[in-house]
Amino acid sequence: MIFSELYSAYYNTVAAIISSILEGESSEKELQRIVSERAFGESVLSVMPALKGGKWQLLRRDMTTPIEHKPHMPLTTLQKQWLKAVAMDPRVKLFDVKMPELEGVEPLFTVEDYRIYDQYCDGDPFEDKEYIRQFRVILRAIRNGDQIRFEMTSRNGKTMFIRCHPVRLEYSVKDDKFRLVTAGWRSVSTVNLAKIRSCVRYSGERMLEGEEREKVYDTVTVKITDERNALERFMLHFAHFEKQAEKTVKNTYSVRIKYVRDDETEMLIRILSFGPLAEVTEPMQFRELVKEKLKKQKSCGLR
Repeated sequence: MIFSELYSAYYNTVAAIISSILEGESSEKELQRIVSERAFGESVLSVMPALKGGKWQLLRRDMTTPIEHKPHMPLTTLQKQWLKAVAMDPRVKLFDVKMPELEGVEPLFTVEDYRIYDQYCDGDPFEDKEYIRQFRVILRAIRNGDQIRFEMTSRNGKTMFIRCHPVRLEYSVKDDKFRLVTAGWRSVSTVNLAKIRSCVRYSGERMLEGEEREKVYDTVTVKITDERNALERFMLHFAHFEKQAEKTVKNTYSVRIKYVRDDETEMLIRILSFGPLAEVTEPMQFRELVKEKLKKQKSCGLR
């Protein structure tokens, strides 16, 4: 791993405790507060006893420390190179995050060093100046709780002017696109950012009422044949989804995944990327989508 355990929650918590003691604050109540805020819920039961009991030999019994200087954990050259590579990603640049300490650092890798498969080629224009401006207008509005007004073209080719509450931004790996989730607009609640032609912060007095449209969820059950480490790869690929997995027979598992109905096409593509090692067992409607997709691929000469 590029970032070692030295940058974990426990190390940072203990470093904060030592810094607090060196600044003259050594009450047990204050130190417990640091543990509660920086570590995990149950950490109070392990961190403080380890420090007070001398197991970690960082505190004396009188709540002083033999350490003379505040802990400092500078990044290694490798870690800086990895951060520089991530910072150069055009999607990361959209957020306008400044990293002046990485000036002059060579990136660990560039976009020319790898190729992404199973992804559409018509992703958003992340380096387009107008796209960047509109992205940041929306991002500021989300952070500040403002309304926005934007112009877009409907599926029928008509120009639409919409005022809404921007709720959050979502990114689709398969589509390579950002989507805006909105509230206060009755027509739809999700818009592809690339379809927005202009966007400004709305400064009018009249505020919109309404909440984000409630999401509708579906489930799909997939049979995984655990060859070539398929089960682990599948679980990692769907790590951010609510799911249940159980072993059915030797080397075969059944995984039930909950997903947003609007993302059905993306789910289809994700599952198909595992080839013959993944088979949709239910619902039948989803199985039919798989069959239809495979038929289209075959008609195009894809294997």
